[in-house]
Amino acid sequence: MINVNQIKKELGEVFLGNEDVDDFSALVSYYQLCRAAVGEFGTKLENLDSDYQVRHDHNPIHHIEVRMKDVGSLLGKLRRKELPVRFSSIPDHIYDIGGLRVITNYLDDVYTVADNLLAQDDVKLIKRKDYIKNPKPSGYRSLHLVVTVPVFQADSVQVTPVEIQIRTVGMDMWGSLEHKLRYKTEAPAEKVEKYSKELQGYADEINNIESNMQNIFHKL
Repeated sequence: MINVNQIKKELGEVFLGNEDVDDFSALVSYYQLCRAAVGEFGTKLENLDSDYQVRHDHNPIHHIEVRMKDVGSLLGKLRRKELPVRFSSIPDHIYDIGGLRVITNYLDDVYTVADNLLAQDDVKLIKRKDYIKNPKPSGYRSLHLVVTVPVFQADSVQVTPVEIQIRTVGMDMWGSLEHKLRYKTEAPAEKVEKYSKELQGYADEINNIESNMQNIFHKL
């Protein structure tokens, strides 16, 4: 981990003014806080999955992915929101510096995980967007939660936000390919448009297949 006092000393000596150094130091501290909050939620989710395995002979969670927003994306988001590019703009406006993607085995598991997580006393819901019941026009499906949890530090307790995306294996496969098509490819625009339309139809097909597989699971 980066040491904040070292940052202030070394960057202040080299090229940054005091205000910039303090801003950068505050940002590093906040990233560490968000990473700690991600760790708290990761533990909660692993405990939840283990409890279901012991008591219900079923693991709702297939796997969990951790993401920390890179600084370039953070600055871009501040500019899109027309906010000053200063640390003071971040805590009250940017809630997804730390993130978790929870991949479930079945559709019902998405809501099982969400409901059990939100039932915990120290977890507070800030924002919820259900793109499963209300898919995006592109076909994108996922349940997005912005939630907070207390993070205990050496001298304080900080309530810190984390974005959690919960989706099935099929939704995740589709979403990864759609993201690559939209943001990670240099393919010609006409090819992107063609495959985007194909993916839109595949989203419904995947949803139907997963619904049928869930029905089989419940009948076994």
